[in-house]
Amino acid sequence: MDETYDAVILGTGVTECVLSALLSIEGKKVLHIDRHDFYGGECASLNLTQLYNKFRPGQEPPTDIGRDRDYAIDLIPKFMMANGELTKMLVHTDVTRYLEFKQIAASFVYRDGKIAKVPATEMEAVRSSLMGLFEKRRAKKFFEFLQNWRDDDPATHQTLDLDSDSMEKVFNYFGLEPGTKDFIGHAMALHLDDSYMQRPARETYDRIILYTSSMARYGKSPYIYPLYGLGELPQGFARLSAIYGGTYMLDKPIDEIVVNQETGKFEGVRSGDETVKAAMLIGDPSYFRGGVAGKEKIRETAKVVRAICILKHPIPNTDNSDSVQLIIPQNQVGRKHDIYIAEVSGTHNVCARDIYVAQVSTIVETDKPELELRPGLDLLGPIYDKFVTVSPLEEPVSNGKEDNIFITRSYDATSHFETVVDDIHDVWRRITDGQKLVLKKREDGEGAQIQE
Repeated sequence: MDETYDAVILGTGVTECVLSALLSIEGKKVLHIDRHDFYGGECASLNLTQLYNKFRPGQEPPTDIGRDRDYAIDLIPKFMMANGELTKMLVHTDVTRYLEFKQIAASFVYRDGKIAKVPATEMEAVRSSLMGLFEKRRAKKFFEFLQNWRDDDPATHQTLDLDSDSMEKVFNYFGLEPGTKDFIGHAMALHLDDSYMQRPARETYDRIILYTSSMARYGKSPYIYPLYGLGELPQGFARLSAIYGGTYMLDKPIDEIVVNQETGKFEGVRSGDETVKAAMLIGDPSYFRGGVAGKEKIRETAKVVRAICILKHPIPNTDNSDSVQLIIPQNQVGRKHDIYIAEVSGTHNVCARDIYVAQVSTIVETDKPELELRPGLDLLGPIYDKFVTVSPLEEPVSNGKEDNIFITRSYDATSHFETVVDDIHDVWRRITDGQKLVLKKREDGEGAQIQE
């Protein structure tokens, strides 16, 4: 390990593996280390034995829910937008050749005590239980306005300006009810809270267009998900990085992050009595707890509570769907943060046949985190087994330019990858002195392979 690298990367989460692949493609010499003996870090996929070992050490997994190897249960479940940035990164980097995807069957939202499907087509919108007759007409006009908007054609603007008018003003212009704003803002635009209402409407417009274009791509829902679980994603990017010369070391403890005493800049990483030198360090927050050379590097911004639930049936009231994204907007249950439910099943090769894995997650607001998941858990029907975690949400305290130590963010409570992609862009700007990450379309890129 006495070589010198352009970058050392700590942790094999999706964020770190994408950055590793992108740097390797750019011709940088990358060494990628993880203290675990598996890929994925915080967002790994575990088999039954690993799952029970993690949450209930010493307890044998049950024998009545299939074989160990049938399982690849995500610790942090997230779905990908069919037209989203992560899908573009997969196509751009050609990682799609290592992975196969399956569509998530449907997207639902919780409203007025009931589960309702987020309309996928105009016909579904007309039949939807989400809105009354007059509200459907208003919503139809709102969506037509978004679809027809052209920046260079004032005739499509209806006196509104997406860059200066708030989203609240746009909603009110069409006379939409609070419940409709809820499902559009949280289940389609995927906002984390209601602060977006006061910001310029352009942001929400872009998010809704992403949702509807992703929906149009394959039909039923805007989300896709890799067969055999999310652990396949970092492995795919790791393979690509290796093709371009990246070096991977799993099961390697990190004993010290070495900083130059005089300049304060990062110099290398020590494992045992070996030290490797590099120009910069990128890593997930878990490697920086306790600080570096006496300086705090991360701060905790919140906690996220997650419950992994094994079910023997699909989630009730979701048309027996084999996979579901279900969002409970904060206002519907008197909270400050949404509750997310992501369900996959044996059809995604992540659990045995006729078994379903549903995960419920949210940001912690009280001193009884598990109780906060109750509105989501109550929608699942009988739960065969449940594993609950509370983990910190951490972020870097500085941009990393002073000492060349660039830290990523923890994975939040959302059940989609859009916030992870924002972090990838943010770290890329920081390590390249402000350059935007531009993904050129590959000539031979066919897009993600989707299994019907």
